[in-house]
Amino acid sequence: MMMNSVEKSVEIAQLYDYYKMLLTDKQKEYFELYFFEDLTYQEIGEAFGVSKTAIHDSISKTITILRETEQKLNLKTKSDLLKTSLEQYKSQKISLNELLVVLEREI
Repeated sequence: MMMNSVEKSVEIAQLYDYYKMLLTDKQKEYFELYFFEDLTYQEIGEAFGVSKTAIHDSISKTITILRETEQKLNLKTKSDLLKTSLEQYKSQKISLNELLVVLEREI
């Protein structure tokens, strides 16, 4: 399934929440200014005295790190699966035994 740009941004922001502790302070700062403060590469570059290309490269590298880390650890994927399974159990779409199977498999 293809994601639109909003869905991609949401996914990247969620990955950031899981893995930001693995990033450098500078990577976090550029990422937050771009994604959360909605500054442009140019504005961030001017604030730090670097080119907009350097900001773009840093943010692209940060996104790659986040995605590669998720591919290796699957924390977000597992968390999403557990949340979905709990919701299914609460709405009686799956049994307690089925929920326990998911929990045992994912934890």
